[in-house]
Amino acid sequence: MAYLRRVRLEAAHRELQAADGSDGVTLGAVGRRWGFAKPGRFAGAYRVVDGQPPSRTLRS
Repeated sequence: MAYLRRVRLEAAHRELQAADGSDGVTLGAVGRRWGFAKPGRFAGAYRVVDGQPPSRTLRS
């Protein structure tokens, strides 16, 4: 299960990096697309793996 979570988080990370801000990508939509029903859980898991919140990745 840890492996699958890591794979999903890495895919979400790539999607957030590819977003340019004008395409309407939201953190909630990305989280749901990669199997995280609750945005808070997605953000927490993302921060543990990536060391920063997903919102920072989306803005960069």
